[in-house]
Amino acid sequence: MATTRQAHTVWEGNLIEGKGVVTLDSSGIGDYEVSWPSRAEKANGKTSPEELIAAAHSSCFSMALSNGLATAGTPPTRLNTRAEVTFQPGTGITGIHLTVQGEVPGLDEAGFVKAAEDAKANCPVSQALTGTTITLSASLA
Repeated sequence: MATTRQAHTVWEGNLIEGKGVVTLDSSGIGDYEVSWPSRAEKANGKTSPEELIAAAHSSCFSMALSNGLATAGTPPTRLNTRAEVTFQPGTGITGIHLTVQGEVPGLDEAGFVKAAEDAKANCPVSQALTGTTITLSASLA
């Protein structure tokens, strides 16, 4: 069964001086302020589309990797994934770097890296972001 999730943004003002609020409607877990300076300069307590993409990508990748490892008979004890989304004003998103460190009993480093590469290629968020360079660093704890 397909699922649909919703979020919405209310934006006031122009790009440079304006501001907005992103609301995560489906989960109801919060409202988050966004602004151009939070996107192109420093976060200053506000989020950006790139940070939201990083959150989506790190969680999706972790789920895909966890599933792949468990399916192969080596379920992880813990995965710690960071996604870094690079934004260049005037150009857009120029790349995403995933860093994952895992605790996976019974699996060697090479097996973990292979599973992580597979998750990077096949997680739905990675697939949605085709056209963006996605790199990966993977290691066991």
